[in-house]
Amino acid sequence: MFSMILNKLDKAKVLPRISDTERQALNAGSVWIDGDLFSGNPDFHSMMREAYPGLSPEEQDFLDGPVEELLRRVDRWELSNTRRVPDEIWAFLREKGFFGLIIPKEYGGSGFSTLGRSAVMMKTAQLGPVGTMVVIPNTLGAAELLMSYGTDAQKSHYLPKLATGEFVPCFGLTEPTAGSDAASIRAQGEVFKAEDGQIKLRLNFTKRYITLAPVANLVSLACQLRDPDGLLGRGEFPGITVVLLEKGMKGLRLGDHHLPIGPFDNGPIYGEDVVVPADNIIGGPDQAGQGWRMLMEQLGGGRAVSLPAGGVASAKAAAAAVGPYSMVREQFDIPIGWMEGVTAKVARTAAMAYVLESSRIYVCAGVDAGHHPPVISAILKQQTTELGQQMLIDGMDVMAGAGVMQGPNNILGSGYISAPVSVTVEGANILTRTLMIFGQGAVRCHPYALATLGALENKDVPAFRKALIGWLGHSIANFGRGIVRSLTRGATVKAPVSDETARYFKKLGWASTRFAVLTDLAMFCVGGKLKQRGQLSGRFADALSWMVFGVTTLRRFQAEGSRKEDLPVVHWALKYCLLEVQRAFEGIYANFDTPVVGWLLRYPGRFFLKINPLSSGPSDAEDRRVAAAIQMPGDQYQRIALGGLGSPRDDEPGMGRLLHAWRLISASAEPLMRVKKAMRHGKIRVPGVIEALDLAVTEGVISEEEAQRIREAETARLAAIQVDVFDKEDYYRDSLSRDNDRHDDSDHSLARAANE
Repeated sequence: MFSMILNKLDKAKVLPRISDTERQALNAGSVWIDGDLFSGNPDFHSMMREAYPGLSPEEQDFLDGPVEELLRRVDRWELSNTRRVPDEIWAFLREKGFFGLIIPKEYGGSGFSTLGRSAVMMKTAQLGPVGTMVVIPNTLGAAELLMSYGTDAQKSHYLPKLATGEFVPCFGLTEPTAGSDAASIRAQGEVFKAEDGQIKLRLNFTKRYITLAPVANLVSLACQLRDPDGLLGRGEFPGITVVLLEKGMKGLRLGDHHLPIGPFDNGPIYGEDVVVPADNIIGGPDQAGQGWRMLMEQLGGGRAVSLPAGGVASAKAAAAAVGPYSMVREQFDIPIGWMEGVTAKVARTAAMAYVLESSRIYVCAGVDAGHHPPVISAILKQQTTELGQQMLIDGMDVMAGAGVMQGPNNILGSGYISAPVSVTVEGANILTRTLMIFGQGAVRCHPYALATLGALENKDVPAFRKALIGWLGHSIANFGRGIVRSLTRGATVKAPVSDETARYFKKLGWASTRFAVLTDLAMFCVGGKLKQRGQLSGRFADALSWMVFGVTTLRRFQAEGSRKEDLPVVHWALKYCLLEVQRAFEGIYANFDTPVVGWLLRYPGRFFLKINPLSSGPSDAEDRRVAAAIQMPGDQYQRIALGGLGSPRDDEPGMGRLLHAWRLISASAEPLMRVKKAMRHGKIRVPGVIEALDLAVTEGVISEEEAQRIREAETARLAAIQVDVFDKEDYYRDSLSRDNDRHDDSDHSLARAANE
C-alpha cells in the first residue's frame, strides 16, 4: 500500500522537489527553536533556559575603550561628504585590532564571541564607511572561511595578516546576472596543467556590488569550476569553488567604485585570464566544488551577525533620539511627546528597540553555543533590517523638519538614507521573506517533511512508511491540540513562569499549534506549487518571525530580572507580536485558494479566527506608558535606547546637544510647570516663559536657583531644535569630479558599460 502511495505522490508532485543547491542549503546549519515552533507544541522551558549572556570583560573593555574613541575620532558629516576614510582612521583601526575581532588569538586576533562582534558592529553602525570596514573583515569572507575550511598553510599565511589589517578582504560573489540567485554565478575557473607541471586555475569573471572591493587587496572569489581533464579528480564540473586572489595578480582589476546611497566603499571586480595555483582554493584542491556548501554553512550563523546588528542599531538610534526630542520640542505650549499621534510613534519605537535587541542577544548567544540556524538567521536579517528602517521612518516623522535638514546636527538622516542597503544585501528581503524563511523552514524544521521527501526521492518504501505514519500522527495530534487550545485560548499550554507574562507563553503555544496545522495543510494541499506562492509563503514567514520575537522578548525580560518597570514595554511588545501573528494567519486563511480546504479556511475559518483573536494589539493608554520609558532620563532609557550606541558629549552636534538639553529640561520640569500654571491663572501676565521668570521669583512661585535652571534649560532647548545653515560656498558644488573630462568622454563611458 505504501509503495502505491509513494508512486502516486511522486507522479502527482504533491510535495515540493528539491534541487541540488537547495539540498546543500537544507543540509547546512542546524534546527533550533524554529523546530519547536514548527512542531506545534514548543518546549518553552527549554527556550527560556537558552543562554542570554553579557559580554566578556575583554569585549566590554574594547567597547568602552577603542570603540568609544573611534566614535569620537570620526567626523561623520565630513565622511558622508568626502566618502574617504582618513589615513589616521585606517591606522587607528589597524593599531587597535578592529580587523581581527573574529580571528583566534593564536593567529593574532581578538577571538571575540559572536555576541561581542555583534556589539562592536552595532556600536560602529552609525559610522558609515568606517562601520563597513569593521563589518566585512569580521563576517562572511576570507577570515571566517579560512578558519573553518582553510589548510594549515593558508591559515598561517593569511590569518595573521588579516588580523593586523595588512590584508583587507572582500568577497566576490554577486554578478550582473546573479544576485539573490547566487548559485547561478557565471564566473569561470578552468583547471589546467602549466608548463612547470603545476595544476593551476585560469579565471575570468565580472563581479559587482562587492563591498570593500575598491580598497581591498585580498579577494575571496566564488566561481564555477571546470576541470576538462579531470586533474582534480572531481569530474569535469566540480561546482562552485572559492579561490583566494591577491591584488597585483596579472589580469585582476580592483579600484573602481559604485556609489551606494549612504556612501561606503563598494565596487566591481574584473578578472581576465587570472592564473593562480590550485592551492589557492580555500581548503586546497580537495575543497574544489565545495564553495556553495561553505557559503550555506557559514550563512547559517553569519547572517545573524552583521546586518541584524545594523538593523538593531537603527531601531535603538531612533528610540534614543525620538524619546528626548519629543520632550524637548514643544508646540502649542506642550511637548509634542504628549500628543497622542507622536506618543504612538515613540511607543512603537521604544518597544521595537526592546524586542530587536532581545533577538540580537538571544540568537548571537545561540550561535556561540554551537547552533547555526539558517532559518532563524534569515528571520533576523529580514526583520531587523526592515523594522530598523521603519523605526527610522517613524523617527523622521517625529523629528519632522529637524529630520530632513541635512548637516552635522541631523541625527537620523544618514541612517534613513542608507537603510535600504541592509534591506537589499545578503539576499534581498523580498526573497528572504517569500522564499527562504518558510520555504526552507517548512522542509528543514518540520519534524517529518525532510525525511518524507528523502524517502520519496530515493523510492525508499520502508523509510517512506515510517515518515508518513509519523507525519500523519503529528498532524492528527496537532489538529486535536489546536481545537482544544482555540477553545481554551491556550490555557492548556505549559508556561515556564507563573507571573503575569505566563499568558503570552500560552498564546504563543496556541499560535504554534495553529501554525503547524496550517503548515501541514500547505505542504499537502499546495505542495509543489509552494515555491510559486511567494505571498502565501511570506505570510507563514511573518507568523514564524513574530513568534520568534515573542520568545526572545520574554527571555530578555526573564534574564534581566523581570524588572517591574519594564512590564509596560513587555506587555506592549507581546501584544504587538501576537497581533502580527494574527494578521499573518488572517492573510493565510484569506488566500489559501485550494478546493474544499481553501473554502473552509476562507469562510468559516476566518469567521472564527476574527471572533477569537490571538491579540487586538496594544491600547492607546499602553502607548503612553511605553513612550514614557524613553521620555525621561534614567537607567530604563539607557537600557532600551542609548545603551550600546555610545555616549555623546554635551558639546557634540546632533545627539550630544539634544541629550544635554533633555537632561536640563527634565531637571527643571517641575518648577517650569509652576511658572506656566501661574501664567495660565493670570498671576503672571507676560508673553513668554523667559520673560516670566523674574516675576515668578518675585511672586514666590520659584526660587532664583530654579529660575536659573529654567533659563539654562530653555537656552539648551532652543539650541537643540536648530538645524544647520550653509552659505553659498558650502551649499553649491560646481562639479561632480576633479576630472570633468572623464564624465564627458562618451566613448570612455560606453567602454566601461560594455566592460560591465
